[in-house]
Amino acid sequence: MTATRSLSMACTTVLLAATALKAQRPAAAVRSFRDTTVTVSGTGMDQLNTAVVHFKDSTAAGMREQSTEIVQLTGDLEGRVLYSVTTVINFTHGTLVNTGDEVYSGTVAGSAPVMLHDDKFRFDANLVTGAEAGKVYLVDHVAGPRVTCLLDVIGTGMTPDGNPTFSYTGRCAFGHD
Repeated sequence: MTATRSLSMACTTVLLAATALKAQRPAAAVRSFRDTTVTVSGTGMDQLNTAVVHFKDSTAAGMREQSTEIVQLTGDLEGRVLYSVTTVINFTHGTLVNTGDEVYSGTVAGSAPVMLHDDKFRFDANLVTGAEAGKVYLVDHVAGPRVTCLLDVIGTGMTPDGNPTFSYTGRCAFGHD
């Protein structure tokens, strides 16, 4: 069986399972919003230990790496982020900067499932102090209710497995759904 056919069959199986689950979900379990802005907060973990590294290059001051990672969010945003990230480390200045593309799939404050894209995020880390902070711009609607989320992210440490953890706060605006 070809890889394309295997992938197609796997996608069909996932789609059928998701459709069956959606049919079983009671309508009252999903909140509906119209022209509402809500304050959101929660926590997350970057599953760095399962990252797929596409390339790693040395630079004059450090290194540059491209990878794909999964981030788990809990709290008002419940779901996962597929994170295509370019990491630039400058050992001279003691900095790490992450930029790239990410797609969030999950719920927002109890909404129906959404998919949102962000190509403007930026996370900065001070390699000397360990301070980490960033901004997330989930504003490109892909699927589900019309919603945009602007989040501030603060690093909170590492799991024993070496996965970065963080907290987030922000605002999500719902349009007509």
